[in-house]
Amino acid sequence: MTDAILFSVDEGLARLTLNRPARLNAFNADLAHAWRDAATEATTRDDVKAILLDAAGPAFCAGGDVIEMASTMHDGSPLTELAGVINTGIRALTESAVPVVAAAHGTTAGGGLGILLSTDYAVIGARSRIGSLYANIGLTPDLSVSAQLADAVGRRRALQLVLQDRLLTADEALEWGLVAEVVTGADAAAEADLVRARAEEVARFWLAGAAGAYGEAKRLVRSQPGRTFAEQLAEEARSIGASFDTEDAKARVAAFAAASTKKPR
Repeated sequence: MTDAILFSVDEGLARLTLNRPARLNAFNADLAHAWRDAATEATTRDDVKAILLDAAGPAFCAGGDVIEMASTMHDGSPLTELAGVINTGIRALTESAVPVVAAAHGTTAGGGLGILLSTDYAVIGARSRIGSLYANIGLTPDLSVSAQLADAVGRRRALQLVLQDRLLTADEALEWGLVAEVVTGADAAAEADLVRARAEEVARFWLAGAAGAYGEAKRLVRSQPGRTFAEQLAEEARSIGASFDTEDAKARVAAFAAASTKKPR
């Protein structure tokens, strides 16, 4: 991995940290390739059961590095290619059976919104702001924003966000269902630390429980749009049978049954 992404694994938890704080973690070629590689490794390692995505500096992700685009890109083909690289990492997260929590303090905008949408549970700070803002520089949504935003908040609200120069407040993002939790700190730095700490608590909760079942539940929900209703029912039936065959499930089912028989009637 390059320093554009900090990557580590500890007791089943993979941590991916966007690490271009001076550019608000905006994507350039280095970050794009590091993101693809880190996301792919995190979702294919047998020792990873949960993923935490956070960011260095004052913001989560400002999307693409517009300053670098203006100085290095003479047509749109490099931008299309770069989006494809980042999309590989997005697909690795969304198509895996590993639950992903985001610690998204500060601002999330443009392609950063797509990165946020690629996680399964998002914790943000009370000072956080989230928006699209593509049209401000004459560009269109990428990095899964058009693919995932309407599923998260509904089509009308998705249109409201991409068709306005608007950053949602933390409370609005929570009310829209875009994020799961809002954390408040005494100042921006303290708040960022609290966001990371709460996101890690969420990940450790998965790890302390039936991590494989949480991952399969995530996979079932994420993959459902590709199936008919009947196909989804069949996949649910297959999955619950397969999960019952795991040693973890057998132990948990037996413990539940034993505890239930001991309860006074």
